[in-house]
Amino acid sequence: MPVHGFALTSAALALSSVSLLAPSPHSAPAAAAQATPLVIGHRGAAGLAPENTLEAVDRADRAGADWVEVDIQRSKDGVLVVLHDQDLVRTTDVRTVFPHRSPWKVGDFTMAELGRLRAGASPQWKKTAYTSARIPTLGQVLDRLDRNGQGLLLEVKWPGNHPGLARDILKVLDRKGWLDAHHVDNRLYVISFLAGALKEVRARRPDIRLGICDETPTSGELASYATFVDVINPDHRALTQAYVRKAQALKGPHGRPLKVWPWTVNTAGPAHLLRDWHADGITTDVPDTIGKALGQG
Repeated sequence: MPVHGFALTSAALALSSVSLLAPSPHSAPAAAAQATPLVIGHRGAAGLAPENTLEAVDRADRAGADWVEVDIQRSKDGVLVVLHDQDLVRTTDVRTVFPHRSPWKVGDFTMAELGRLRAGASPQWKKTAYTSARIPTLGQVLDRLDRNGQGLLLEVKWPGNHPGLARDILKVLDRKGWLDAHHVDNRLYVISFLAGALKEVRARRPDIRLGICDETPTSGELASYATFVDVINPDHRALTQAYVRKAQALKGPHGRPLKVWPWTVNTAGPAHLLRDWHADGITTDVPDTIGKALGQG
């Protein structure tokens, strides 16, 4: 998502993982738990540790975020790596390590070369304990999520730069055991700004839940989205209560109401508003802050 949950009780997590998905007809406490949006760590927890690193995933876990979002691209030699930008300048020390390799595009570097870079070398992190953080592979992140027991929003990033990226992502997910019923039903969403990338995933694995990212959400697109995605991931700044209601009135390809998980919410005010609008989830750089704002801390 452009540069811009918190620990639920075990009972609430069970409810939200079955459905993020379907309303429970049972007790009042269950209904109250469902009304609290799921808190999702953005790029791991980009406000707490260098984004899209194992350290950020772990910080999200310690902050109580049971779900995280990360971005996937491909190295020159075909390794799937966790990075957001098309180039390496903002998030690593690539200018220092490879000064003559401008414009420093991700796909111009092998995994061995990417492994020499420090993802914690930006000014934000250079005087912290995270200065040595490295760029992880998708496989490493999946292993860490399994260790932590976290769920994943996996964003197919810049698929135009990496032809066949969605196909390769499915291969790694399969190799790591993430295409079994447990992961697919409870711990995995594949998301993207590009509908084509999502439709490629759907053609190969229609059981996987999908989410479309949208910077300028308009309700006229919702009926089309409902034909192939389960979740809408809109920019919270462009969102309206009417949009949330209209989305949730539609059913996605798996027969359940569309969910609305806005990004990137880092302060209490918007989080409270989205809760009042009954948004299903909130993506944030600071899951500790937003979790506390929603009464989950």
